[in-house]
Amino acid sequence: MHRTAVPQKLLLAAAVASLFGQAGAQTTDSAVADNTATVIVTGTRVSNRTVLDTSSPVDIISADTIKNTGVPEITQALSVALPSLNFPRPGLADGTDTIRPATLRGLAPDQTLVLVNSKRRHTSSLVNLNGTIGRGSAAVDMNTIPTGIVKNIEVLRDGASAQYGSDAIAGVVNIRLRNDRSGGEAVVSYGKRITDYSFAPVAGPAGSTWTSETERSRHDGGVATVSLWKGLAFGETGFVTIAAEYKDQDHTERSGYDMRQQYPLVNGQFDPRENTINRFNAWYGEPEMKQSTVFVNAGTDLGRVKLYGWSSYQKREARSAGFFRRALQDNNVIAIYPNGFLPIIAPDVDDFSIAGGVTWTLNGWDMDSSLSYGKNKMDYTIENTLNRSLGAASPTSFDAGGYSYDQLTYNLSAVRQFDVGLNSPLNVALGAEARREGYELTAGEPDSYRNGGALLPSGLPTASGAQVFPGFRPSDETDSHRNAFSVFGDIEANLTPDLLASFAVRGEHYSDFGNNWSGKLAGRYNFTPAFALRGSVQNGFRAPSMQQQFFTSTSTNFINGIPFDITTFKPTDPAAVALGAKPLDAEKSTNFSLGAVAKFGRGSVTVDGYKINIRNRIVLSENLTQANVRNYLTANGFPGVGGGRFFINGVDTTTKGVDVVVNYPFALGDIGRVDVTVAGNYTDTDVKKVPQTAELAALSPAPVLFDRVNVLTFEQGTPRTKFTASGTWTRGALGATLRATRYGKVLTPSSAPFPDHMMSARTLVDLEGRYTISKAMTFAIGAENLFDQYPDPYPAVLNATGNAPFTNYSPFGRSGRYVYARLSYSL
Repeated sequence: MHRTAVPQKLLLAAAVASLFGQAGAQTTDSAVADNTATVIVTGTRVSNRTVLDTSSPVDIISADTIKNTGVPEITQALSVALPSLNFPRPGLADGTDTIRPATLRGLAPDQTLVLVNSKRRHTSSLVNLNGTIGRGSAAVDMNTIPTGIVKNIEVLRDGASAQYGSDAIAGVVNIRLRNDRSGGEAVVSYGKRITDYSFAPVAGPAGSTWTSETERSRHDGGVATVSLWKGLAFGETGFVTIAAEYKDQDHTERSGYDMRQQYPLVNGQFDPRENTINRFNAWYGEPEMKQSTVFVNAGTDLGRVKLYGWSSYQKREARSAGFFRRALQDNNVIAIYPNGFLPIIAPDVDDFSIAGGVTWTLNGWDMDSSLSYGKNKMDYTIENTLNRSLGAASPTSFDAGGYSYDQLTYNLSAVRQFDVGLNSPLNVALGAEARREGYELTAGEPDSYRNGGALLPSGLPTASGAQVFPGFRPSDETDSHRNAFSVFGDIEANLTPDLLASFAVRGEHYSDFGNNWSGKLAGRYNFTPAFALRGSVQNGFRAPSMQQQFFTSTSTNFINGIPFDITTFKPTDPAAVALGAKPLDAEKSTNFSLGAVAKFGRGSVTVDGYKINIRNRIVLSENLTQANVRNYLTANGFPGVGGGRFFINGVDTTTKGVDVVVNYPFALGDIGRVDVTVAGNYTDTDVKKVPQTAELAALSPAPVLFDRVNVLTFEQGTPRTKFTASGTWTRGALGATLRATRYGKVLTPSSAPFPDHMMSARTLVDLEGRYTISKAMTFAIGAENLFDQYPDPYPAVLNATGNAPFTNYSPFGRSGRYVYARLSYSL
């Protein structure tokens, strides 16, 4: 992709200068400023609860908070606003480059439930398989929802399986949609990375005549976004709100300097091209992406009956890269790529949802009946690559197959208040939910996975399939479904003027693993109108995902000239069962929370501590390919199976932490107004137990099923501390937002003999200025990561190729400063 050049120094200077006054918008960027009186719907079924009156902590992120970030997308906005949520941005991670997961309270991405208008959202079809945060999980891709359709986002920082069902262990994200009959806004933004970075030098081969560079300037990663939302009247009371968004993103490239020999020797000497080839040969950064999204939300009154519904569609075309293949490597064909090649992974993602429902009153009960459907489909094209086993006849682009996940949900709920002599009516909610889930995996074209028989120059056979991402085989294909049914109920009331209590219970039946019961008891006591304590105790669960149960992929490796299939097995595959795999069961959790709420003047402070015990967490095992594993499989009737990995229950963890949020609006008279939010999170996870199977334990030496790298990733792969401080100033047509985020240190563990890598704490500063040009038009300019912070680069010993200098565990990515401008027009 090509873009019109922008004078980079001028753009940067303008961004910084504007922050001292020439900008404005008359809205707040604080995550909670001006939201303390907002009625919430998440975590309670009482219709008049506000943020500071609940028994569990709830944050509200406004539409303006989302808009006033440099790259307006939901997950990034949540990461900016909430210290307890992190959004790492890994690279060189196959499909995870395209669909990136977020974590809440240091738990897995699939342990947070995502709702849209209080209805369960479907997950992505991707299961994260590489060595990134969230390995083994399949989570909801919140960035399939355009920012323009969002009214606000409520984040319940507490377990809620008894209220909402599976996945709500860490908390709940509820995306509430606009329901406007008029108004609208068009937004155009453009920005790019203007950055300098350095990295550790790497030694070249003996006698090399080229020297390592150690620092670099980059102007890349341009992002152009055009978005629009419009509210339309429908009849006398109805509305139709339409949002559309288009995003065009260039990739960023943060590689180090590849000092390795690139070409075969010529008469015993280095090829002259060694001194001229581009040694910054990896993309390593943000993917290239073109993304189009449309979302419609509608509703109307028909007398005593209200109809509502919404539908969305997104098309995402992305391109990211694997590791560079050098010209001299055996997995290259010189006749096709005389200078080596950088294989490209190009997934196409189609995401669709539709929901409809009706509300009415029946004998005093507020009834809600809804049906929703969602599907996420991901197809892979592998470009600029080859199948080495096909030799010089190999194609350079392959259809590698793909997978899809879909979910159909019917929900019926009834809510009524009863006067039973308490200080407030007893709020009673009852309901039932039925859900059908499906997962389908389809094979790629034969050339993407087959072995064509071409030999290496040594005469040995070579691995089959497309380089970087072999296609799925017909033997990997699946089309699987399951059903789930649940009933639930909860009650809530003020027992006295100062004591609020609630109780929820939910029973579930899954057609694959059986039954589960969850319960939650929560309460709040107001000692004074300005101070209260709140807390909860509950048990929850997460059902094994369809992706974890049915994903399969196979590649063939040659060991001493003999082909062996290396497979990501289904847990029920006979070969996996021979290694001790079992059908997956649900994860079980026990949550405890205790917090305090204080109000002072126009400000507020909330402090909430929590402890989450999770048993039988589902994890992806190590790749079990040791010689004794192969011999064991052969002896048990699986010749030619070289081992592999599978999902398994068995990890127990304890997560403890505390969230603090302080909010205060300062009225400064003629100077204007400043809304200040200071927030922090501390989270500590300890792994108490790891899985092992009797079959593997009997081998000598016994293979490790879940090694220290994955244990330490659970414990130290996300920052234990994260603090944010933001201030939003408004004065007439002028405005500015200053935000600082402090990320604690993060460990990237390594396998012996390599050392672990500790990324030290980093503080990122974001700055935006706004100016209201007219009643309808606002211009903004700003910078994210203003001071161009990067994670600590790897030492040379951890960067053998030279071209991947930073950790994928960085909670803020590794692309550097981002400078942008935005123009908004009210319709």
